[in-house]
Amino acid sequence: MTLTAPAAAPPAQSRRPPPRPPLRPLRILLNVFLALVALGWLLPLALAVYASLRPYEETARLGYLSLPEHLTLGYYGEAWSQAELPHYYLNTLIIVIPGVVVTLFLASFTAFAIARLRIPGRKALLIVFTAGNLLPPQVLITPLYTLYTLIPLPEWLSDSQALYDSYLGLILIHVAFQFGFCVFVMANFMRTIPEEITEAALVDGASVWKRYWRLTLPLCRPVLAALSTLQFTWMYNDFLWALVLMSSGDKLPVTSALNNLRGQFFTDYNLLAAGSVLVALPTLIVFQLLHKQFVAGLTLGATKG
Repeated sequence: MTLTAPAAAPPAQSRRPPPRPPLRPLRILLNVFLALVALGWLLPLALAVYASLRPYEETARLGYLSLPEHLTLGYYGEAWSQAELPHYYLNTLIIVIPGVVVTLFLASFTAFAIARLRIPGRKALLIVFTAGNLLPPQVLITPLYTLYTLIPLPEWLSDSQALYDSYLGLILIHVAFQFGFCVFVMANFMRTIPEEITEAALVDGASVWKRYWRLTLPLCRPVLAALSTLQFTWMYNDFLWALVLMSSGDKLPVTSALNNLRGQFFTDYNLLAAGSVLVALPTLIVFQLLHKQFVAGLTLGATKG
């Protein structure tokens, strides 16, 4: 009996990184353009942060683009207390959190009906929701103001006993204007989910609610995270509807708190810059917490046919 030595394994080929594509003039031009756009977006924020760290007397004497002599965080403490930011933060959360939750819940259920149920006229319904996003909100200011003053509410919901000057009124207007956009995005996302999953659940006897709540909605977490980030940012930054549909100063959202930093005869713009940075901080925190899900929600389904 003869023993044969096992064949020697072929030497492992060294894995080389794929060669980079050559830098073409068009790609270089595109990178320069994107860098300029990013700089244009970041420059006002950087200038606001820089101004908030310098005393007003220094910038008035040397200019906002000069080199600093003193840097201080004192303006942030002054803006926090003088603008009563904790109170206005609470007002904003009372409006934004229910607005985002209600909008996403109603939009996801409507999108499920359009994308997964064979209801008549679903394409036309989706077109109506999409067309609603094209309506400028400014044209509705006068009729909405009149309508809000005529709709009664119990005293425990509104001190004015009307939909005007109430948190509920602002929540409803945000839900109404953001609903169509969310339905459009979620319906297109749900169409990328394989139909076989829904059909298997249907064979197993799952009801419409179970197919929506326990099957489809968990698969929509990326798009829900992306829409949550967008909706929070848009509702948080709203100033128009709060100004039109509210009259009580202590109910206004945080975007209006910056008016407390403006004097009657003089405005310290460095103090105002510090207040603006504090007001913008929650949106940056939310985006930082959800940025992975936000990017996944925007790109998932981009390569599907």
